[in-house]
Amino acid sequence: MTSTTTEARGRRIQETDWRLLLRLVPYALQNKRLLALALTFLVPLSLAEAVQPILVGQAISLLREEPVTWFLEGRSLSQGLNILVVLLMLTIAVRLTLDGVQGYLIQKVGQRITAAIRDDLFYHVTSLAARFFDRTPVGRLITRLTSDVDALGDVFSTGAVGIISDLFSMLVISVIMFTLQWQLALMLVLMLIPVTGLMIFFQHQFRVANYKAREELSALNSTLQENIVGIGVVQLFRREQFNSELFRTVNQRYITEVDKTIFYDSAVSATLEWIALVAIGGVLWLGGLLVLQDNLSLGALATFILFAQRLFNPLRQFAERFTAIQAGFTALERVSDILNEPIEIRDPETPTLSTDSSPRSPRTKIAPEDLSLRPSSLILPPSSTVPGEICFNHVWFGYKPDEYVLRDLDFAIRPGEKVALVGPTGAGKSSIIRLLCRLYEINRGQILLDNVDVRDMPQGELRRRMAVILQDGFLFAGDVKGNIALGETYSIEQIKAAAEQTNVASFIEQLPEGYDTLLRERGTNLSGGQKQLLAFARAAIRNPPILVLDEATANLDVGTEAMIQQALDKLLIGRTAIIIAHRLSTIRKVDRILVLKQGRLVESGSHEELLEQGGLYASLYRLQMLET
Repeated sequence: MTSTTTEARGRRIQETDWRLLLRLVPYALQNKRLLALALTFLVPLSLAEAVQPILVGQAISLLREEPVTWFLEGRSLSQGLNILVVLLMLTIAVRLTLDGVQGYLIQKVGQRITAAIRDDLFYHVTSLAARFFDRTPVGRLITRLTSDVDALGDVFSTGAVGIISDLFSMLVISVIMFTLQWQLALMLVLMLIPVTGLMIFFQHQFRVANYKAREELSALNSTLQENIVGIGVVQLFRREQFNSELFRTVNQRYITEVDKTIFYDSAVSATLEWIALVAIGGVLWLGGLLVLQDNLSLGALATFILFAQRLFNPLRQFAERFTAIQAGFTALERVSDILNEPIEIRDPETPTLSTDSSPRSPRTKIAPEDLSLRPSSLILPPSSTVPGEICFNHVWFGYKPDEYVLRDLDFAIRPGEKVALVGPTGAGKSSIIRLLCRLYEINRGQILLDNVDVRDMPQGELRRRMAVILQDGFLFAGDVKGNIALGETYSIEQIKAAAEQTNVASFIEQLPEGYDTLLRERGTNLSGGQKQLLAFARAAIRNPPILVLDEATANLDVGTEAMIQQALDKLLIGRTAIIIAHRLSTIRKVDRILVLKQGRLVESGSHEELLEQGGLYASLYRLQMLET
């Protein structure tokens, strides 16, 4: 990291620390009662800590027959020592009890704050558009949701409240010292100034190094996640040693940055240790002179020696907690980067639905009394009564600015029509599906569903109107019936009916525990074809007016595909369908075929019409026939 970058980073740290701290305040206020209770223990804890050196000093004064405080005057040596021992044990009991209770409360608040931030972060991440995940490695997100969020809990559990306690303890000790002997007190307080400056300097350097270490940890997790997910390719192409070297390089970069944080953290601790020793030496020197001049008793000198230790102990703890806070601020800054990521795709403030299926009908607004309904409470009529008309009006779209994947795309799919999308790889077929589902926002143009712009519809309602079956059916860890229902409140009878409708019930019933069979992560205990069969059951149970098939039968063998094709023939009745298929022989029966090339619609018609035209579709079809 260059000096210019470091300075810029330092300026950014100073500018953002308070802003970041203010972001945590709402989470802390959710637990204000526990925090207030924990803070009330500061006074008795600080007083108990400050009184102990005085009691020890009084014991020494009592032994040397020096002047003692009022409650020891006129008492014998044994009586005075007994009183001091009882008071000392009482202060120790108070400190042990209240310190334990306070630590428990602070840790509890820290865990609650951590959980709340993690919940908000997860909800925000799952609300972001697919474009964000295209540019963000999964490993980096996992680091933000785990180790970074855990570091935030330390800001409160071992950091902020602890620092308040340390500062309050130092204040109490300083006040008591000045009431006893101002010269020694002034010397000790003045020694705090240079050590505080050094501590701030080292902590600033720690913050910069810690941010870099967190970034390298994210890169480390990303590399690890990528290699674990792609372990099959790694082993098949004998990349174990090569990838191990890459991982070792990333790991070494991480260790190098961590070493820097350790250096600055150790520098703070070493500085405080030396200053504490110098402070004790200073007390012995100045206090010795005062004792020789009969301006100070030996008991008071012993009290100030203990005060010197007690004064710098909070500062030492302060430094350790400040390190935790700096690490927490670094983590909070990284988490805030995610939370500040704008949610590109949002529901409209005033949703629009269409009640007229005629072309170009005016949009019908939801009645004001219906606006309080959540999208999940909107009831979708049966598919036979929902038209499902789709219109792309001069749509332009690119995953990167000015690099368009779709160019001036203009077509309409009538209600109940079965349309296939065909074209070479990269023609934009899958992009059309992603835009229709509103996983991405278009750059220009308009996409209408039943004459309503999809941007004017709640996302829940839009996606409830269609079911998408992808080439790779993703399964969650859980049982079979849960992977069909996906969180919806379908009964087991409805789940079984959907499985029967799509001819997959026989496969499910052959599993060890049928619909209750547990599936491993990503369904690794099922074959690719079996996972795809469950995807068809998912679509059937939702009874959508629009069905989208993106190479949905590509992972099925010939026998299973024939069985699914029979189910599809039933499933497609009365529904609008968009089918993407590279095997052109499977789309002969569709009503219309749209042929795409470089994001433009170049041909449109039935299978026979396109063959007669002798264009791109005919060329693709002849090539596939030659291959077979």
